[in-house]
Amino acid sequence: MRTAEIQRDTRETQIFVAVNLDGTGEAKLASGIPFLDHMLDQVARHGAIDLTVRAKGDLEIDAHHTVEDIGITLGMAIAKAVGDKKGIRRYGHAYVPLDEALSRAVVDFSGRPGLEFHVDFSRARVGEFDVDLTHEFFQGFVNHALATVHIDNLRGENSHHQCETVFKAFARALRMALEPDPRAAGVIPSTKGTL
Repeated sequence: MRTAEIQRDTRETQIFVAVNLDGTGEAKLASGIPFLDHMLDQVARHGAIDLTVRAKGDLEIDAHHTVEDIGITLGMAIAKAVGDKKGIRRYGHAYVPLDEALSRAVVDFSGRPGLEFHVDFSRARVGEFDVDLTHEFFQGFVNHALATVHIDNLRGENSHHQCETVFKAFARALRMALEPDPRAAGVIPSTKGTL
């Protein structure tokens, strides 16, 4: 089983993340940020990843450190669980609609962190959640998963729908990229021989 647990503690946050890349989408989430828990539930469910997140952060300041550090810790956990990347598909992509909104995500477990994030949210907040923090989550993730991720919201008028399609598309692309490739079992998917 491709599993990992990471505990990451700083003076601003204490984050625990556990993943099972071969799970069924079960989520146990307690970030302290209800909308983020809703988005992480999408990652688990649509990524078919069992995901546990427990976080304590300086939410009395704002949610920035907690959201970013959960992205970092999730990236670390997935990198640990995927290991040497032998036999994975490496690349994944997905388009996901939700009513008027449509987003695309493309993932490459390249060993090189990179984020292209193109989302023009229709408003600055979804409830109490600052949508700018979505970028911070994904930046933290790519830096520590050592993955390249391109995210584009192609259309949308409702910022909740825009954000949800982003996370769902990311989850589906992640699922595809991490799937075992039966035609390349035990092979690192790179002409360099390493990722």
